[in-house]
Amino acid sequence: MAFRFFAKSLLYGLPLGITFFDCVGYVARVDGTSMQPALNPVADVRDYVFLLRWGNHNSDVERGDIISLVSPKDPSQKIIKRVVGLQGDVVSTIGYRDPIVSVPQGHCWVEGDHTGHSMDSNTFGPVALGLMTAKAVAIVWPPERWRLLENELPRRRAPIQVAKTSHYN
Repeated sequence: MAFRFFAKSLLYGLPLGITFFDCVGYVARVDGTSMQPALNPVADVRDYVFLLRWGNHNSDVERGDIISLVSPKDPSQKIIKRVVGLQGDVVSTIGYRDPIVSVPQGHCWVEGDHTGHSMDSNTFGPVALGLMTAKAVAIVWPPERWRLLENELPRRRAPIQVAKTSHYN
């Protein structure tokens, strides 16, 4: 009887769990120092964030959002960065081959908050919005760091020129 109950629970629970993680969101560990001080402010303590997939469409991205995306350099790796510029924006770069870049249609410019210690658009250029997988909305671990992540863009990294319309028409 117990095995039957377990099997039935598994039969119903597994598809629901997979659907939740695939459509709604999931918790992920943030490694590295590239997003300091927003994430992992203490070097030996790792933040865990809730990544929201529900309702995230490429056109819903805003400047200042922290997003998870597939790395353009290594498609087997996911990275987490802040959106600095959207399609049509003109951004100043830090060490990229061009000092000023106009972000192409369907792309965004992403950077780590820890300038100079991040593999970001300053290394690989504008990123296709299709590589975005989720938006980081909250720190869920460790408990003393529980909080919602606010959409904030450091003033020193604001685009030189903001596009008239950043969303798809």
